[in-house]
Amino acid sequence: MNFTFLYFKNYALLFDYDTHYRSCKTLTFITKTKIRRIDMNKKFWWLLVPSCLIIFTLIWQSFNKNSEKTLKIGILQFVEHEALDASRNGFIEGLKEQGFDGKIDYKNAQGDQANCTLIANQFVSEGVDLILTIATPAAQSVAAVTSEIPILATAITDFKETGLTQANLTGTSDLAPVAKQVGLIKQLKPKTRKIGILFSSNEANSKFQAEIAIKEAEKIGLTPQIFTFSQMTEIQQVVESMLGKVDAIYTPTDNMVASNMELISKTALQGNIPVICGEVNLISKGAAGTFGMDYYKLGKLTAKQAIEILEGKSKPENMPIQYLENVKFALNQEIIKKLNLKEMSP
Repeated sequence: MNFTFLYFKNYALLFDYDTHYRSCKTLTFITKTKIRRIDMNKKFWWLLVPSCLIIFTLIWQSFNKNSEKTLKIGILQFVEHEALDASRNGFIEGLKEQGFDGKIDYKNAQGDQANCTLIANQFVSEGVDLILTIATPAAQSVAAVTSEIPILATAITDFKETGLTQANLTGTSDLAPVAKQVGLIKQLKPKTRKIGILFSSNEANSKFQAEIAIKEAEKIGLTPQIFTFSQMTEIQQVVESMLGKVDAIYTPTDNMVASNMELISKTALQGNIPVICGEVNLISKGAAGTFGMDYYKLGKLTAKQAIEILEGKSKPENMPIQYLENVKFALNQEIIKKLNLKEMSP
């Protein structure tokens, strides 16, 4: 006499098979809560087929339930300020509009590189399906700890310049129209001769834009001078050192500048110096004007990339860096009047 045992995680079938008569004597159906034995000699054999159908239906339902996976996206943002917040909000809204119903885990590094590394390792250990990084330091931290999980980076000016070129990483660039921004200085203050270019020495993207700004300033007859800082505590002193030396200040897209634009513009205002900034959200913080990036739209563009990757339609290595086609012209009319600048229509 043989016994055949079939096990399916939460269900089991036990056959008592007589090898001499080549017949099944009993069929035992076992679940977590009950055991049901059927005597085949009592002509209950007709229960075999429906019983098996029920069993395999339950097994199939259990398999499908257990195999369903909730997608999870980790978001690492380097620091909080209007531009990066807008990018994150645009990304989340873009995901919702495209039907994403997974989990989103947002974490902010508060401008601390060590926090970036800690959060990056946490996302990797959790096995998230995709990581969105907002700003260069965040992207660099995640890229350093995983070459497997898809990484989308946004609010990055130049991916190549910052070493963000590995196969599992792509995203969207916030490269601003530097030539237009520098040219706006002459439009608002035609008598400008010297401009100060202010940025953080810790941000490679800022240095990249500053080099462009120098060339563009010289093209239109301006004399550029570089002013940098490495810590937030140095900003006011550096801006004060610019007073009397320059006619206007240009700031590229820079995280430390963005977080301290109110201080920069307030200090510059003491010397009747306008600040032309790198992005639109800083106009409300006291900058005079810009041709800037809409970071909310940039976030939405990044969300489209995320959906394509999560649905398996594309991979980061096959997805080129994307750019917004249009920029926004914005002016701070209050500052225009205070500094007696030339009025223009946005």
